[in-house]
Amino acid sequence: MNEPIKKILGFASLGTAGAVAVLAMSLNAAPAAAQEVTLYKNPQCGCCESYADYLRENGFTVEVKPTHDLAQISRDAGIPDDFQGCHTGFLDDYVISGHVPIDVVNRLLEERPEIAGVTLPGMPLGSPGMGGAKQEPFKIYTVEEGLSPTVYSVE
Repeated sequence: MNEPIKKILGFASLGTAGAVAVLAMSLNAAPAAAQEVTLYKNPQCGCCESYADYLRENGFTVEVKPTHDLAQISRDAGIPDDFQGCHTGFLDDYVISGHVPIDVVNRLLEERPEIAGVTLPGMPLGSPGMGGAKQEPFKIYTVEEGLSPTVYSVE
């Protein structure tokens, strides 16, 4: 255990030092501040609001920006027209397009691949923020400048 922590807490016995070590580990495991997502969506789209709520439920801070220029925002982010999702979000240095499951978002943030981001094209039923039952596995694609999208994950 860190000596300054021992001095501050005034623990001398081995048993209490162990308890303090557990406390220190749990403090180190505390979640970091919520990561911010800026989510662009068509003004009338309700499923995009549901996806924003989904991100919030999973610890993200989300700013929703309604726009009539979503297709252009997606193109500017490097997403080909036939791979665009229902909305386009920006998180850290990545673009997240469509109803991408949180496990894939977290994997992207953990692995930090050298890509522009990921996209789940269209509005697949059963995806996060969408109603209905899942019809087939979701194919999430990479977004890379100058390259055709490739499968990043199948969920």
